[in-house]
Amino acid sequence: MLCHNKCKIVFRLEQRCATCTPNSISYVRLFSNASLASPSYLCPGDKLCSAENCIPGTGVYLRHGYVYSSLAGYVLKKNEGEKLPVISVVRETEVQLLPDVGAIVTCKVTSINPRFAKVHILYVGSTPLKDRFRGTIRKEDVRATEKDKVETYKSFRPGDIVLAKVISLGDVQSNYLLTTAENELGVVVAHSGAGAQMVPINWCEMQCPRTHSKEFRKVARVQPEYLQA
Repeated sequence: MLCHNKCKIVFRLEQRCATCTPNSISYVRLFSNASLASPSYLCPGDKLCSAENCIPGTGVYLRHGYVYSSLAGYVLKKNEGEKLPVISVVRETEVQLLPDVGAIVTCKVTSINPRFAKVHILYVGSTPLKDRFRGTIRKEDVRATEKDKVETYKSFRPGDIVLAKVISLGDVQSNYLLTTAENELGVVVAHSGAGAQMVPINWCEMQCPRTHSKEFRKVARVQPEYLQA
């Protein structure tokens, strides 16, 4: 793949062009049940595969028994219950960033039980996601010390906004395993029963500015780059 500024440096999609594309990022699947068949950037007319091995989708055309790209972009391979995958080509602006292992994500807690908290992932870094991905923060991944003493309901509540790190990629249901076992990770926004946004008063408590009541949370020490996320 050539750099967009035509500096004639060839690089793979998951790498960066150090000369002129410092913000190059990895792109991944558009839908939760779709995946990029190849990390290569395609040009119109590029051959993808035999028509016997796939079902042509959007952004492609058939010619002499083969599937070709009809636009510049990336390959999407999507299984829709058919015997053969649907092959499409999408433009760079249509492809979505996907949470990867080690990525810092912003998520919203949807439910809790004694063993884990369920969340919806909203951002990867400061980049909002087009599709909603589910995540799980297990009891043992809430904090780094005294894991046996962790109580989920004293760490998170439904509606809390949490900074977490991806520790395992999603399964078929796009359910990612997340951790908050670092000082910088945990609850960043929480509201009290009175509807006010609570203020952190230590690493495990937040206080309502209206009623002055305190609630337990696994509080994050937020870094400046995530304040606008």
